[in-house]
Amino acid sequence: MLTTKRLLFLFSLVFLMNGLNAQYVQASKEEIIALTPDWKGERFPDGRPKVSDDILKRMKLVTIEEAWAIISGAGYRYQIADGWGQIINPDSVLVGRAYTTTFMPGRPDVWKAIDSMGKKEGRRAQNVWAVEQLQKGDVYVADQFGAKKNGPTIGDRVGTDIYTRTGNGIVYNGALRDVEGLKEFGGFTSFFSSYDPSFHNPGGGQNRDLTTMIVGINKPTEIKGVTVMPGDVVLGKMGVVIFIPPHLAERVVKSSELVRLEDMFGHLRIREGKYTSGQIDTRWADPIQKDFTQWLKDNVNKLPVAKEQVQEIIKQRESSTQLSNTY
Repeated sequence: MLTTKRLLFLFSLVFLMNGLNAQYVQASKEEIIALTPDWKGERFPDGRPKVSDDILKRMKLVTIEEAWAIISGAGYRYQIADGWGQIINPDSVLVGRAYTTTFMPGRPDVWKAIDSMGKKEGRRAQNVWAVEQLQKGDVYVADQFGAKKNGPTIGDRVGTDIYTRTGNGIVYNGALRDVEGLKEFGGFTSFFSSYDPSFHNPGGGQNRDLTTMIVGINKPTEIKGVTVMPGDVVLGKMGVVIFIPPHLAERVVKSSELVRLEDMFGHLRIREGKYTSGQIDTRWADPIQKDFTQWLKDNVNKLPVAKEQVQEIIKQRESSTQLSNTY
């Protein structure tokens, strides 16, 4: 007879196996929420933080230096991935929400177990499991372990699907194929490690050269020394990619907009001869601070920042001035 203790063990084992079938490769909503506790805003149904479209739009004008200053100050000092072998549309900017995917070199027993799980859920070839879940504004961020020969899991057909679903390019630690075709999309700004005309072997036969297998969707992944979380804001420009934690994205944008306006004002006043570079390239004295606030008011409709954001900056500055005068 089975003891109560043994029955409990068997029930726990069955529960665990059922959980593996559904969640071993793809993170559950609960797992994503648990791993992104600092995000307090809207989320996708799968649990990913959903930074607003407005913040993403404004993020395109943020410089890498401005983003780095904010997130490094918050303790996120290893969020920049560089050393990309190739870039599609290097003069364009890539911005979006990270949809993470991780591949590893193929191992027959593990590949077979993962593929069996996928087939039970109606999935097709492993290289499109994550691709077929992408949404507008996403950036497909995939760690392909730098694979080159017989490694590419993306060519112009899968790339077409990615671009159609997201309107964005990709960040891909591995080799791409059909790069000439991918360049025809125009907006497919992408960072990838290398090019190779070969393609990955999806497995399925004992004598096949099993080159890749998918091991993670919407889970933490590693891209060139950076830990990337699902929902991170991707900012790619100037040959590098910075991954911004979602709870810091709005702060990054607002700080960038203020710096942009301060630079514009400072350059103008230096050219006018009103202030010296020494006066501008340091903490501003009170008369310069007041001059800047008045300049914002006088030019609120002419600045390279939306009127609403300029008015918010003015309000904050006036509140700070009133508060300092109180003491």
